[in-house]
Amino acid sequence: MGILVINCGSSTLKYKLFETKGERAISFGVIERIGEEESAVKYCIAGGRVNEKKRKVPSHDYAFGLVADILRDALCEIPDSHMSVDAVGHRVVHGGSKYSDSILIDSQVIADIKGYINLAPLHNPPNLAGIEAAMKVLPVPQVAVFDTAFHQSMPEHAYTYGLPYKLCEKHGIRRYGFHGSSHAFVSQYAADLMGLPLEEMKMITCHLGSGSSITAIQNGRSVDTSMGMTPLAGVMMGTRTGSFDPSITYFLEDKEGLSHKELDSLLNKKSGLLGVSGISNDLRDILSAAKGGNQRAQLAIAMHNYGIIKTIGAYAAAMNGVDAIVFTAGIGENSSDIREAICSHLSYLGVVVDKQLNRDADGACVVSEVGSCVNILVVPTDEELFIARETERCVADQCFSSAHEKPKTVVR
Repeated sequence: MGILVINCGSSTLKYKLFETKGERAISFGVIERIGEEESAVKYCIAGGRVNEKKRKVPSHDYAFGLVADILRDALCEIPDSHMSVDAVGHRVVHGGSKYSDSILIDSQVIADIKGYINLAPLHNPPNLAGIEAAMKVLPVPQVAVFDTAFHQSMPEHAYTYGLPYKLCEKHGIRRYGFHGSSHAFVSQYAADLMGLPLEEMKMITCHLGSGSSITAIQNGRSVDTSMGMTPLAGVMMGTRTGSFDPSITYFLEDKEGLSHKELDSLLNKKSGLLGVSGISNDLRDILSAAKGGNQRAQLAIAMHNYGIIKTIGAYAAAMNGVDAIVFTAGIGENSSDIREAICSHLSYLGVVVDKQLNRDADGACVVSEVGSCVNILVVPTDEELFIARETERCVADQCFSSAHEKPKTVVR
């Protein structure tokens, strides 16, 4: 079965085609700067070299047409293959409180995604554009996999804000959480790696990258997460403030004369590691500057790590213990310095990291010492693979349901 995974941003279209039997990526690529004068089309077929072309790509519809052409070539290059694109899985950032699972897309799902645009104005519109473009070109089952779905298991006391309850109900104001596909993927992978049932564990997963979120997972279910109604909340990130006193916004409006749009840009695009360090939103650049003695870089790193340490502590307290802590995403997977700095402040939990294992970590592995009371793991995330698996499951469930209702025609 061939499953195409699509992740659309406002000016990008990322794709990966999986052959699900072996969970093998047949082709992957990205189209960048959609709608600009010159776009970049990058793709790889059957494990070959990465090709790059420059051309004008005016819309997501046009971009998806290019992807379809690339995929036709990709399938032709696989010897003796009868594989086709049998389903398409779409990353959708916001599913509101309605969707706690992935779902086959129909007119109602599309209407709901449109209805959640006010909750994710930067993300849901391009996600929707990708869905509509794919449905025009590929008449196969399409599945929506929501970033927010994994966190729908949070208890009410964890997701409710201290505002008048009627306002929260009226406007859908609550903690939704994000990076759900990543947290779900790495938590299960970590449990499998330890040979323990996820349903019997208390785990904290740390998705640390340009956008970061931390999730408390108990018995396989998300019970709390650091991002909130939007991805701005939580720990400090590459360009986002993380959680802070909301009255500061009114103060800045008064003192700096900033509009709502300017404030939004300040909080989401000019703050965080970039704003504090004044150097970059890339932690690698900041670490380098810090080692060279740059005090603002050192402050940015200290603030970054401190927020993560506090959140891990809070979640260990909320779950009354923790069995494993997992690091993933760009920073979590690749920065042994950050992992060591964070874990050195968790000795009260009985955390003991093997410094050599941590420095040598490559791929999925345990980096804690044998006697550590908490397992510390590094697990590379693979959100595309998770979406492919969810898509296959949804299509299989639909086929099973249909087989009990009427004869099924398999799309090939």
